[in-house]
Amino acid sequence: MRSLSFCIFIFLVAFKAAAVAAEYNYDEALDKTFLFFEAQRSGKLQENQRVKWRGDSGLKDGSLQGVDLVGGYYDAGDHVKFGLPAAFTVTMLAWGTIEYRKEITELNQMGHALWAIRWGTDYFMKAHTQPNVLWAQVGDGDSDHYCWERAEDMTTPREAFKLDQYHPGSDLAGETAAALAASAIAFKPYNSSYSELLLLHAKQLFSFADRFRGLYDDSIKCAKQFYTSSGYSDDLLWAATWLYRATNEEYYLKYVVDNAEYMGGTGWAVKEFSWDNKYAGVQILLSKVLMKGRGGAYTATLKQYKAKADYFACACVQKNAGYNVHLTPGGLMYVREWNNMQYASAAAFLLAVYSDYLSAANAKLNCPDGQIQPQQLFDFAKSQADYILGKNPNSMSYLVGYGPKYPVHVHHRGSSMASVYNLHSPVGCVQGFETWYRRNEGNPNVLHGALVGGPDQNDKFIDDRSNYEQTEPTLTACAPLVGLFSKLQGSSKTSESGNYPKESTVPHQTTLKNPVEFLHSIASTWNVGETTYYKHKVIIKNTSQKPITDLKVAIENLSGSLWGLSPTSENRTYQLPPWLKVLKPGSQCTFVYVQGGPQAKVSVLSYN
Repeated sequence: MRSLSFCIFIFLVAFKAAAVAAEYNYDEALDKTFLFFEAQRSGKLQENQRVKWRGDSGLKDGSLQGVDLVGGYYDAGDHVKFGLPAAFTVTMLAWGTIEYRKEITELNQMGHALWAIRWGTDYFMKAHTQPNVLWAQVGDGDSDHYCWERAEDMTTPREAFKLDQYHPGSDLAGETAAALAASAIAFKPYNSSYSELLLLHAKQLFSFADRFRGLYDDSIKCAKQFYTSSGYSDDLLWAATWLYRATNEEYYLKYVVDNAEYMGGTGWAVKEFSWDNKYAGVQILLSKVLMKGRGGAYTATLKQYKAKADYFACACVQKNAGYNVHLTPGGLMYVREWNNMQYASAAAFLLAVYSDYLSAANAKLNCPDGQIQPQQLFDFAKSQADYILGKNPNSMSYLVGYGPKYPVHVHHRGSSMASVYNLHSPVGCVQGFETWYRRNEGNPNVLHGALVGGPDQNDKFIDDRSNYEQTEPTLTACAPLVGLFSKLQGSSKTSESGNYPKESTVPHQTTLKNPVEFLHSIASTWNVGETTYYKHKVIIKNTSQKPITDLKVAIENLSGSLWGLSPTSENRTYQLPPWLKVLKPGSQCTFVYVQGGPQAKVSVLSYN
């Protein structure tokens, strides 16, 4: 009998452990997060848009200034396209996709991840009309907030504001450069031609930001009330760090080392990571360079960067000799009254990444209050994610649409009003306030995946549409969740595997002795059941001054069908089709293949 009781006890313990492990479905949370980004899209929507209550909007953005600024993302519950938080959003989306590419691919979410990024990067490149010109904002917060109307009905002014050499904005231009550089890495395994284009814009924008220095909200006065910038030094370091990771060019590493003290990279010890303060992100990215043994002559300065990264991490896990991040009684990181969740989600992602970096280097964290294992950083990151999803004093999910209980009076125009597909007549500016904003009922359209501002410092939350500090969602709050949820879903695996993109993302081509260049792109995508398929297009270009014959190429990681090349008797080896015996100087040929997942690796085996 005693033996039976013991077995039952063991069973109950195991059952409870399994229940705790499966307490939250991070895969579902990830999918809903991508839905939020679809709901925030401006411009002409895709046919496969999953958020069906949204329609096309902002189709004339930029027309008054003679520039095409259609597309991009609406910032929050309003319809302004603010450049600084939008660029930080894309950087974080790309970073999550880079670190956790394997997990995202296994969850069959890579298509959604890349589209979330590209909806932003396509817009940024449109807005970068000249090397030293960046259109930084569309819409004015004051006039936009005067109305409560659907994006599809917008009647408020859509004035566009730009930065140039006479009206600088090093913070915004720097952050946009970082976004494009990080996105170039994310796209590299899938579309190397697009990756190249992103990198070109990133380099130009960094040069613009560095050469013509100034705060963007001094140039765009109407932004100051909504997204005031505290400085641009962190943005310049952030951009240079991402460009180093994307190019492996020493120039950018030297930049962050030479400017480490002057720009505060090794001086600022921070307890926040956000759209306005990237120091912790810079410090953790450079810590990876150090721990991978790539510091060289810059090792001493990189150690100083790592000391500040450790300060941030120690402060989050409450081991920093009293100089810690404030936690609510329920355990949520608390930084500011307005949209506090954005700080918690960003910090959680950053600690998950740092935990991986430390683990890969077999390193521990030495805090003033004791030594910390990387797992403890990960545990803190998980605690923030679990708080968001419902493990909190209110037993409420702050991710809209997830779980049995979540906010229903979200401060968001489109969510709070009947869809244009149900209520066809336009809703006027004032009518929106009277009929929809003040109604007691919950929002008619569930804004799936929106992370609201969240509770106050005492874990109290009021689900009221007018309580915008707590019920309004933002792009910047949701973006870190992509990487965080992906990591948590595959938490038994490390992000430091051989399947991840290498830090050097020189475009895929042959070595200099080979006169052939391969240009990869994705021609189309589609879904069959739960699997996403890609039609990959590869251009083979003769970049030499001589004709090429008998070209043979090796194609690795090919799992689908291929057209345009002829197979040889050798495994994974192909040659030009019979009708194309010679590839003349400057000429090219194209082949395509279809498969689910990243592009295949193509290389030259031999030629005459």
